[in-house]
Amino acid sequence: MTDLANNKLPHDVVEAAGYPPGAGVPGRDYDPRLTNEDLAPLQDQKWSMYNFFAFWMSDVHSVGGYVTAGALFALGLTSWQVFVALIVGIVLVQFFCNLVAKPSQVAAVPYPVISRASFGVLGANIPAIIRGLIAVAWYGVQTFLAAGSLTIVILKVFPGLTELATDAYSFLGLSLLGYVSFAILWVAQALVFWRGMESIRKFIDFCGPAVYVAMFALCGYMLVRADFDISFSLSDQQLSTGEQVTAMLGAIALVVSYFSGPMLNFGDFSRYGKSFEAVKRGNFWGLPVNFVVFSLLVVLTASATIPVFGQLITDPVHTVEAIDTYTAVLLGGLTFVIATVGINIVANFISPAFDFSNVAPQKISWRMGGMIAAVGSVLLTPWNWYSNPEAIFWTLGILGALIGPLFGILIADYYLVRRQHVVVDDLFTLEQDGAYYYAKGYNPAAVITVAATGAVAVLSVVVPKLTGVLTWLPDYSWFLGCGLGFVVYLVLAWTFGVSDAAARTKALHAGAGTPA
Repeated sequence: MTDLANNKLPHDVVEAAGYPPGAGVPGRDYDPRLTNEDLAPLQDQKWSMYNFFAFWMSDVHSVGGYVTAGALFALGLTSWQVFVALIVGIVLVQFFCNLVAKPSQVAAVPYPVISRASFGVLGANIPAIIRGLIAVAWYGVQTFLAAGSLTIVILKVFPGLTELATDAYSFLGLSLLGYVSFAILWVAQALVFWRGMESIRKFIDFCGPAVYVAMFALCGYMLVRADFDISFSLSDQQLSTGEQVTAMLGAIALVVSYFSGPMLNFGDFSRYGKSFEAVKRGNFWGLPVNFVVFSLLVVLTASATIPVFGQLITDPVHTVEAIDTYTAVLLGGLTFVIATVGINIVANFISPAFDFSNVAPQKISWRMGGMIAAVGSVLLTPWNWYSNPEAIFWTLGILGALIGPLFGILIADYYLVRRQHVVVDDLFTLEQDGAYYYAKGYNPAAVITVAATGAVAVLSVVVPKLTGVLTWLPDYSWFLGCGLGFVVYLVLAWTFGVSDAAARTKALHAGAGTPA
């Protein structure tokens, strides 16, 4: 039997399709249509608390994270109100990440595999494809943003190349130098990814602390330039009490929404954790503690741009560029390039690799799945639509609304329907008596839930956009989708008998070493 209490597989088990099978059900081999060496349960889970701390540093310490945190200080709130909103928001993120982390860490499998328990062994391709499409689009966007930072650095070192960055040397909406920068980063990210998760772990272990050094240096420099005479009020708006409460709630929702993708993807990384306790400790230091320190640096630096440059600058790359000092632009620009590469690999490269591999495990390896995502990101030509708010809305905005229902279904199924009990071996079988075969491999409760609640979540974004009413609603689309997905799935799981089947499965495997 599989010793899942220690998250280990025996070394003398029979190999099926060339990959090590589990043994949750004696004598049952893994179906090759559902497994490869990348999707199968890990035998060795190595990540420590620091690795998860560094993971979140890489995720938070990005240009996008900087701009998001800085933008909250322009909502008309006082500094203490903003910090309350930031702390509440990030604590919610920590709570949700811990919920997502446990099933994947205990079973040692990525999100697409653990979602087979709720969607069915074949139905899991539905959330995998949705998640993969979102990640591919964002991968292109983040690479393009990092390429812009790299272009600034290149022009500072080689000013003679300025003409190559103009429209006179452009093709399909991007300048020749822009293509060069994009290609350099595209290849660099692919090389890091291709070397595997151990290299990625080492890379993100470096990225987060490196950006902290640059952030402290930039903050110190700007404060000295401003003679430490700064204001923490970055907005001249005067809000009523009701408007302040509304703005704070909106700020909290913005923080949670910003991290909604990494939250759903977190199981892809928690599977590598030595223990669930190591994951939780890493989340604590990497989210509330790290985020508050990072936010302090952001507001101090952004506040200093007003007396130094005469205007508020919430983009660190533009702040560095405005300093107009060779060393500052070179070191600062390269640091934020590294930071963006770090978050891009973590948030938008690894997850679609697992997603696409899950669709056809014997034909698409984890590495091939990642390269499919990378090539797809180029074909989308993100430089042509990222600056277009309408294009962003009708692509990422609508797709992003579907993340909430996927999250709600996963949490409801694992914690309430299955009572934290999953038969790992049955995640890899197409035999009809498998616990997660349902109806021809699909769980109707989950499929109906994601269709119905996903439609509501999308409408909560589209209707205010088209009609101009309830304009605050899109800020809460993740919460709406998550809550509805959670409740509707529970009702349908009871209606379709999923809860009863889960209880029988748990009773059948009681004491057999399956995870709970």
